[in-house]
Amino acid sequence: MSKTELVEFVAEQAEISKAAAARAVDATFEGITKGLKKEGKVTLVGFGTFSAKKRAAREGINPLTKEPLKIPAKTVASFKAGSKLKDALN
Repeated sequence: MSKTELVEFVAEQAEISKAAAARAVDATFEGITKGLKKEGKVTLVGFGTFSAKKRAAREGINPLTKEPLKIPAKTVASFKAGSKLKDALN
C-alpha cells in the first residue's frame, strides 16, 4: 500500500476529505519521527514499537574494487510488530 492509498483508506474509513486525511497521515509520520529523535522509542500498544538503534562504525569492502573502506556510525529506525498486528497477519 502506498501513501496515497493509505490517505484514501483513512479518508474513507473516517469519512473525511482526502486533504484532511493527508494532513492526519503526515502528522502521524511527523509525530513518530519526532518521538524517535527525542526519546528513541515510540510505542503504539497492540500495533508495535518503533525504536532508534545506533550502528557502530565498521570496516567494509567495496565489492567492485575489493578495497577496504570505513562505514561511519549512524542511527537507524527499527520496528517490532505488536501482538495484535502479528495475530491479524496470521
